[in-house]
Amino acid sequence: MSTTTTPRPAVPEDAPALGDLLARAFHDDPMMGFFFPEGPGRQASLARYFTTIFARQYVRHGRCERTGSAAAFWVPAEDQDKAVPDIDTIRELQAILGERAELFGDAVEAAARHTPAQPHWSLALIGVDPAAQGRGEGAALLRSGLAAADAAGMPVHLESSKESNLPVYEHFGFTVREELKLPGGGPLLWTMWRPATA
Repeated sequence: MSTTTTPRPAVPEDAPALGDLLARAFHDDPMMGFFFPEGPGRQASLARYFTTIFARQYVRHGRCERTGSAAAFWVPAEDQDKAVPDIDTIRELQAILGERAELFGDAVEAAARHTPAQPHWSLALIGVDPAAQGRGEGAALLRSGLAAADAAGMPVHLESSKESNLPVYEHFGFTVREELKLPGGGPLLWTMWRPATA
């Protein structure tokens, strides 16, 4: 693997670049499309959203890795109660989301009600720049995070609103737990689970 596709820790200084990268990666994601409808400034708002959750949430209380054109944010079991937005982050996200902020909050609460009670790791997000898809960067990040979860003896939970991604996750040992319809006319959300693997 080249240095471009080898996972490395993402650090706070990566925030602007990762915000732009993830805005491109999630441009056609159904959930992001619901909360950030097409219009002027959409990509800038998406980039600001991803920059904010990385810098204020996941880089502080998660395991964040990146390659040249992809990123993944994981939350270990012991950090689940810490990797949530504080009041200042919530205000910032509300400003970014504007009139969609209430819908976003409803969706987050709905999904949270279906989070497994059993201790687990979470794959908060993983995204690959469309221009770099097919190079193995997403797979490298998945393998790295799953290896860390396995070393900790922990199962892994994730949520996806993009049905075409389900076979990718199934290839890495995940199975669908539930299919949810998000409130307010939101998209479908699939929750997936991967048992701890020796």
